Amino acid sequence: MKFMMLHKTDAYYESGGLPSKELIAGVGKMVGEMVKSGKLLAADGLRSSAEGVRLKLSGGKRSVVKGPLKGEDEVVAGFAVLRVHSLDEAVEWAWRYAAVAGDAVLDIRPATEPWDIGLGKKPEGLTTRRYIAMHKADAASEAGTPPTPQVMERMGALIGEMKQAGVLLSTGALEPSSRAARLRSFGGTQTVVDGPFAESNELVGGFVILELDTRADAIAWAKRYAAVLGEVELDILPVAGLST
Repeated sequence: MKFMMLHKTDAYYESGGLPSKELIAGVGKMVGEMVKSGKLLAADGLRSSAEGVRLKLSGGKRSVVKGPLKGEDEVVAGFAVLRVHSLDEAVEWAWRYAAVAGDAVLDIRPATEPWDIGLGKKPEGLTTRRYIAMHKADAASEAGTPPTPQVMERMGALIGEMKQAGVLLSTGALEPSSRAARLRSFGGTQTVVDGPFAESNELVGGFVILELDTRADAIAWAKRYAAVLGEVELDILPVAGLST
């Protein structure tokens, strides 16, 4: 089983704050343990929402909200990691996705690269950047309603085109929040509550994806991860499908 662990951000990082050296070292050690265990499939952080946008497609009408963004029902139904030359290019691909998926809300933000947090220099000649697009959950995804065969066919064709263009690095769909758990780690106490989640108003700060045997294993890893991150809310969602 695959599980995505989404940790939430806070006002400090939303204002452009950088992680401390101690936190960078702690997260690096934790991720290293995940790699050594052979269970880590992916890991990424997101830049402040001030560097991103929110796209909404409803009834054929488009709207774009430029960052900084406010949290609005931040339960995630799916994601894609893109490598493109600009935010505008990421937006164009996201609109094509939305046209296939139907009514959708998508947040697009840059992924955090090592040089963004002072770890090394940006490679010379690098003209692209990774962006992470997150598809918000809606009533259909929360009910576990699968896409129609027609939508699946069109989505498969778009994903194939994006991979051939070298734009799509990975993409995944998540199970409904009714099958998830939320870990809250505050004041030295960790509590776990089962989904579904009626609301989640904190923006995503980053995620890891692990291949694990059971939900209990996922919660155990999440508790260790949260202990490193500090005071944080973290959602543990089963992954329905992952393509890399």
